[in-house]
Amino acid sequence: MSSASAFLQFWWTDRVRDNFLSYLPQEDLCSLRLACHDFGVRTAPLLFTELAITFRPSTFTKPARMAALTRIGRHVRMLTFNMPHGPDTFLPPLLDCVTGEEVTFVYEPCCLPTRSSAARLSVPTYGSWEMTDLLVKQYPPLFHAAANVSSFIRAFSTLTNLKHLKVSCLGQEAAHRYRRSTVDYALISLRIAVERSPLPDLDTLSLLSIHPGSLLYLHPTMGFGALPNSAKRWRQIRKIAIHMDTIPYGPSNPTDHLKLLHSYLQTFSCSVRRLVFRWNGPKGPFPLALGSEPSLTTASPSLACPRRCHLALRPLKFACLRFMEVENATLDASQVSSFITAHRRSITEFNFEDSNLRSGTWDEALAPLTRISGNERWKKRSEEVMDVPLVLSPVGLEHGEVQRVRREQEVVMERIRKEQRHLRSPALGTGGWGKVMGARGRGLFWGTEEHMRRFLRSSVLAWR
Repeated sequence: MSSASAFLQFWWTDRVRDNFLSYLPQEDLCSLRLACHDFGVRTAPLLFTELAITFRPSTFTKPARMAALTRIGRHVRMLTFNMPHGPDTFLPPLLDCVTGEEVTFVYEPCCLPTRSSAARLSVPTYGSWEMTDLLVKQYPPLFHAAANVSSFIRAFSTLTNLKHLKVSCLGQEAAHRYRRSTVDYALISLRIAVERSPLPDLDTLSLLSIHPGSLLYLHPTMGFGALPNSAKRWRQIRKIAIHMDTIPYGPSNPTDHLKLLHSYLQTFSCSVRRLVFRWNGPKGPFPLALGSEPSLTTASPSLACPRRCHLALRPLKFACLRFMEVENATLDASQVSSFITAHRRSITEFNFEDSNLRSGTWDEALAPLTRISGNERWKKRSEEVMDVPLVLSPVGLEHGEVQRVRREQEVVMERIRKEQRHLRSPALGTGGWGKVMGARGRGLFWGTEEHMRRFLRSSVLAWR
């Protein structure tokens, strides 16, 4: 068989070819894709499995970029949408050009199926022609790109096989927590695009480093432009991870962000199986038991709606939850106990990383496990035992002493290698001599007790 025929047989065998391509680095795949058309077709699914987008004014509007996304969109399985906070995303107040007074802007997403020139001329983008004129003159192009919902829908419609969506919004300043920025308008467009695009395989959602106010714009029923069937898409989610910035909470601090978080998590109560939550910054409350949080159960006269202060939040109950992890939280033993009891029929594993108990003990918090299992064997399985190596470092030694110790170690290692080669000699066989000489080799490596005692007492090596 010629070399060409052998290569064709190898290349046309799907499992062998795909296994070979999976081991190639990204640079080689890029070069292979440029060799010929068939190589490009075969390598495209591996090259474009993961796609990261940092949102810019022309991200979803540039024709060449959208044409490329149309060609490779079906290969994308994981999309990372990045839009960090910064000076470009800050939105100043709208001012009237004549009087200089601040103008109130009530946003309503414009979701036209096409944004042709005729459509732009017939319907104002932002409610009225006067408001549209003010926004065009005073707000940057990044805002108008973020509010262009139709471009988001066109982009996400090409990602027909998307399974995992990541959203990252880093860097919000504490002074801007209660101001709407360009990032918030982009999140509105992103949520509407996900809800109205054909994404049947989407089952994983990761909200990484998001600000607390973002949940208002990502909420499928409370967000801007929400429809009665908006929650249908989000019921596909089986795995969700949320990393949220911490806001000071307590009786004298606002708690709106905690109520938004509670309502947002309730959206996934019927579908999610794996839930991971982490507070970024100072420790926050237990996000899955906000109904029993003291700062939410006590009424505060400074809140905007005092009539609703006495209404308690409904406890969260995830019907299909199998795995739960909460990191950097402050919680009560009663909250953990109630959560375990409520999910005892479904949950199989839960972790509390870097979390502290505000009241009670961990034995009280995990007491339902004893009642469920009928014994305390789970306590023994939860213990972790590991070997900690002894690391000695030459501190305060001269170069000559360090070199002398290294030569001594090389001599010992050479003796050990000679003994190992002697043990592998066919003349000795595999009988008891091997065991005896193996113990002797370990003794040469570790030394005797007296040797180690003199070694540690000497000034050659010191602790660091």
